[in-house]
Amino acid sequence: MSKTEQPSFFRRHWKIIVNIITLLALAVLVYAIRDQLAETIRNFSRVSPWLLLLIIPIQILNYTAQTKVYQGLFNVLGEKLSFKHLFKLSVELNFVNHVFPSGGVTGISYFGARLKQSGVRAGKSTLVQLMKLILMFLSFELMLLLGFILLAGGGKANGLVVLLCGGLGILMILGTAGFAYMVGEKSRIDRFFVVSTKVINRIIQLVRRKHPETIKIDKARGVVDDIHENYGILQNNRKALKAPFWWGLVANLTEVLTIYVVYLAFGEYVNFGAIILAYAVANFAGLVSVLPGGVGVYELLMTAVLAPAGVPAAVSFPVTVMYRVLSTAIQVPPGYFLYHRNLRHLDKVDKAPGQVE
Repeated sequence: MSKTEQPSFFRRHWKIIVNIITLLALAVLVYAIRDQLAETIRNFSRVSPWLLLLIIPIQILNYTAQTKVYQGLFNVLGEKLSFKHLFKLSVELNFVNHVFPSGGVTGISYFGARLKQSGVRAGKSTLVQLMKLILMFLSFELMLLLGFILLAGGGKANGLVVLLCGGLGILMILGTAGFAYMVGEKSRIDRFFVVSTKVINRIIQLVRRKHPETIKIDKARGVVDDIHENYGILQNNRKALKAPFWWGLVANLTEVLTIYVVYLAFGEYVNFGAIILAYAVANFAGLVSVLPGGVGVYELLMTAVLAPAGVPAAVSFPVTVMYRVLSTAIQVPPGYFLYHRNLRHLDKVDKAPGQVE
């Protein structure tokens, strides 16, 4: 590389910058949940620690289910990725989505960057991540139906509950149909991604004024073509999507079951359908929260939705807080470890003999 083409400061020090940003994000997360941490410590005397230990195997099953979804989708697209590799990536991805508040966008970017190391093209990894979300949505439709039946059986299916269940179901169906409509036609997905890329570039230009096209339009078009092509492969192999769909249902079920175990640890037996509904509402709202993991918004909505379903705030709030703190404690440390181990691996690759600095 000539002296006149020296790499930018960011390119030369990007690993250090990523480490600093990650540590700052973790600090923000800890600060955001400081009150919840204190509340959790106070409530430990009220709970059964043996029941809380059940959360660990349930969460392992949750990660297993998510990994099986990814593996099944990649298999259809001709990518034979090992379960171990995808399991570790699922743990890393959960950490990234938990710490960086971006509605899952950061996770999609990280997922693509990690799989690029395994030779998977960006369009293929992006489609798999999007399809995983779609399958999770569709499988949750069954969960919502189960929740409504359980609430109706318990005499808790009031007007608000019916409205929430129906509204969420319609949103999921519309979202899935909209995605299928957009991706199904090359011209539509091309227009969508080009417009999106231009909007993102304009936003980035507010910070990087001398870079009007940080994300190259031509490169984005290449990813779009890849997404459309691989979506056609998935469409022609719909039967192979059954297994990822059912694993998506297991992933949803184990997450809700984790919350239910915390209720049991508090000695509270609540309607499982109420937890399903509250979990759905809180997670939808958490997607647009500006705080890591939807802190604050999640707890408030869980408590608010559970109240008309017959669970008083005095019960639901401490349970929700403990669930959030415990799930964070279980998910963040291993994700952080694997995430930074990958950064160290990339650092060694960059410094290997023959690599250009």
